Amino acid sequence: MALYQATASAPVNIACIKYWGKRDTALILPTNSSLSVTLSQDHLRSTTSSRADASFAQGDRLWLNGKEEEIKAGGRTATCLAALRKWRKEVEEGDASEPKMSEWPLRIASYNNFPTAAGLASSASGLAALVASVSQLYQLPQTPSELSLIARQGSGSACRSLFGGFVAWRMGARDDGADSLAVQVAPREHWPEMHALICVVSDAKKGTSSTSGMQKTVATSTLLQHRIKHVVPQRMDEIERAIAERDFDAFAKLTMRDSNSFHAVCLDTEPPIFYLNDVSRAIIAVVEELNRASVAQGNGLVAAYTFDAGPNAVIYTLEANMPLIVNTINEYFPQTQAFPDPFKMLDKAHIAKPEGFNPAVVREGGWEKGAVSRLIHTTVGDGPRRLGDEESLLNESGEPKTLA
Repeated sequence: MALYQATASAPVNIACIKYWGKRDTALILPTNSSLSVTLSQDHLRSTTSSRADASFAQGDRLWLNGKEEEIKAGGRTATCLAALRKWRKEVEEGDASEPKMSEWPLRIASYNNFPTAAGLASSASGLAALVASVSQLYQLPQTPSELSLIARQGSGSACRSLFGGFVAWRMGARDDGADSLAVQVAPREHWPEMHALICVVSDAKKGTSSTSGMQKTVATSTLLQHRIKHVVPQRMDEIERAIAERDFDAFAKLTMRDSNSFHAVCLDTEPPIFYLNDVSRAIIAVVEELNRASVAQGNGLVAAYTFDAGPNAVIYTLEANMPLIVNTINEYFPQTQAFPDPFKMLDKAHIAKPEGFNPAVVREGGWEKGAVSRLIHTTVGDGPRRLGDEESLLNESGEPKTLA
């Protein structure tokens, strides 16, 4: 008997121009466009296996990291699966020999290799992996941009994880959301020197979820209206130009400004939302001081920080400057977990901090060990990957395997 299954992995993406706020909460239509960098799946990914079988007991089942999750009727996962089934039914109607998988129950297992709900974009990679896996199972002909229309309805930023490289989510104008989709601005090969260092400040689940935070901000922030009407449209044009020209100075300035703008509208919410903590702000101070000292020496910016809805910092820098960034963060924020150094940055010649760097920007003696629990060094990555059956997360009976 044929086994109908597919396994896919999908990447994390970290936005440089942030999406925050929905103009339609059901369809997840954003109040502004956004742009992100897709990070390498070699370090951060979600993997999802899906299987369809007529013999499965009625109803779909989903496991996340080994724990079964309810697929709520009308919920985001159910909405995505219904849309994918509709497209599969069109395939079956066009070819009578196709198995009627659209009518069969699904078994889906998903696994993240990083903390869930800690501000590391787990929902984006998870929903993208689900859409990629089921679309491969159903052998759908739709393009990644078309699939992003479905991923968006599961988690807004998931639509950007259907591409590698540098990705824009166009907000669109139509009420039905048919033009609110993701497009690739540039592939990873365009700017391979771009690296990222994730400083994990907290693995804990964040206090205010993104969904709840957005709704409060849209309802109460006057600053948000200025941001979406005047600030973001101009920044989208400018950062796409910076990427096209591989202009790191422009990219860094826009990325940091937009991160600060996003957190400003969070503070302008009633009641205010605090995603950053004292360690987050200290990392900002270190990056700003490195940049100030570098520019004072007649050089360009060396790094750009950005923070999503959580305290974890993502620092973008070019490969040549990563040893400086890693050494500086290690100096002031010693970790509880040894830095794995996947690219052997610490084996390279030590790069001194720019002359004139003022250590007083960080508390005397640095922060206590563990204020930053670990560092993840990664690069620009590719989009969803199709994996072999040997990497399936489902066992013979359609339940999740026990992972070592």
